[in-house]
Amino acid sequence: MMIKLIALDIDDTLLNSEEKILVSTKIALKKALEKGIKVVLCSGRPMPGVRPFLNELGINSDDQYVITFNGSVIESVTGKAINRLGISNAEYRRIDEYAQQHQLQYNVLDEDGEIYTSNTNVSRITVTQAWENDAGLLIRKPDELGDDFSIVKAIFVGETDELNRIEPAVVKEFGHQHYIVRAADNFLEVMNAAASKGAALEILAAELGIDAEEIMVFGDEQNDIPMFKFAGHAIAMGNGSELAKSYATFVTDTNDNDGIAKALEKFL
Repeated sequence: MMIKLIALDIDDTLLNSEEKILVSTKIALKKALEKGIKVVLCSGRPMPGVRPFLNELGINSDDQYVITFNGSVIESVTGKAINRLGISNAEYRRIDEYAQQHQLQYNVLDEDGEIYTSNTNVSRITVTQAWENDAGLLIRKPDELGDDFSIVKAIFVGETDELNRIEPAVVKEFGHQHYIVRAADNFLEVMNAAASKGAALEILAAELGIDAEEIMVFGDEQNDIPMFKFAGHAIAMGNGSELAKSYATFVTDTNDNDGIAKALEKFL
């Protein structure tokens, strides 16, 4: 099997349940990098939330790439932009108005990864999100940010049952103009209609002259399915959702039990 690019989701895929990269994963990816294979982290996180893991894996040269904000941004790990997709100020205001009207917990991210919310009682999930991504958390109403303020994505946050309840209404309200995905149990994300991890991976592959059959992807959740549909080799983690597994070409072991290393050993 000739693999030229390995794309990996971060949370619950690259990271184990303690949010660490397993030693076995580091060794396996180091071998791949030494063979000249591109290793691309593909995450819903902004760049500041991805950077520590790039550093830990030694992925730091100008010819390595990263996909952030669930496919809204593609750039080299040194910051050279390939593609950026955002949401206009008018649409941001509409999302904010909807959140306030329905008393929903939500936040938005700008392209620097800063997190903004107009919620005055801020959800613990938003606070944790800011901490995990080394981001500022700013309490601001749209009128405090000016008409030129635009965002990369909006996220409705809450406990699983709450998001299960509101998801159909959010999709009905915004789905015809935006890409909406349940990135995890606690995150319902609203993005530019052209954004997804799969669309971003397709753009990057074309830029690098790599065919879909030469790409292996690892993921665990709904937002990884567009990558699974595009790549020739789609590896779902054993801890992944049943929906994600149904789109995989292979299901490996869990993120706590050397799932990435076992799959790379098997196929590479």
